[in-house]
Amino acid sequence: MQTVSQLVPLRSAVDTLRQDGPLALVPTMGALHEGHLTLVREARRQAAHVAVSIFVNPRQFGANEDLDAYPRQLARDSALLEAEGVSLLWAPTVEAMYPAGYATNIAVEGVSAGLCGAARPGHFDGVATVVCKLFNQVRPDLALFGEKDWQQLAVIRRMARDLDLTRPVVDRIVGVPTVREADGLAMSSRNAYLTADQRAQAACLPRATRAAITAMQGGATYAAALAALKADLLAGGFASIDYAEVRGADSIALQQGPGDEPGRLFVAARIGSTRLIDNLPV
Repeated sequence: MQTVSQLVPLRSAVDTLRQDGPLALVPTMGALHEGHLTLVREARRQAAHVAVSIFVNPRQFGANEDLDAYPRQLARDSALLEAEGVSLLWAPTVEAMYPAGYATNIAVEGVSAGLCGAARPGHFDGVATVVCKLFNQVRPDLALFGEKDWQQLAVIRRMARDLDLTRPVVDRIVGVPTVREADGLAMSSRNAYLTADQRAQAACLPRATRAAITAMQGGATYAAALAALKADLLAGGFASIDYAEVRGADSIALQQGPGDEPGRLFVAARIGSTRLIDNLPV
């Protein structure tokens, strides 16, 4: 596996890899877990070579968020990726990604509104900006993202369509189903922040979310099912709830009941100082 941290050697490495066939990109912020490795394995099934980026993007963290505390484990992550047969690790410095004088920001309207877009102002601008740069830097044939961050996936797809990146820069943006722990909790780098007691309580999140979906499918109103979901989370040990809403899977528009567009139930809640998110189809 070749590891590069500057743009000129990255372009040379990418040009060489693309001679063998399709190149897949898996963008990450590191602190890799089985969810990330599932993306890598799916990428290997679909492409001749896999490139993984590791970059803790400061532009998607708010002023009071965990940028400084976010785990950075490059040596460990590199060993995991090499064992999975990754061809290229793109690990740019902040200065390489955002050179002195950098002044461009990408804002994607509509799909970035509400949910994490409301709870974390500016977050999706940072995501769209860095992913656009990654697409232009690596020029993959396909890029893979986890469905746990469904709103992020919707933002990236809209950004790529609107900026004409889907061809020839990246032909396909692939969503890969959420990888879960045995108790149903979605795998996340932030799960490492949980104490043992908090980790046990966190299993309430997927359990209560599924119960709400079962209630909706059984005829309960969305309002009643969501109220019960919130009560279950607070009773289960969560300190607060950022949101629990049903939104359109593609538009991310708020849904008050069944409609023409498939819906997904999105939840974000805090346990201790850790914010956990999840989503499932209704």
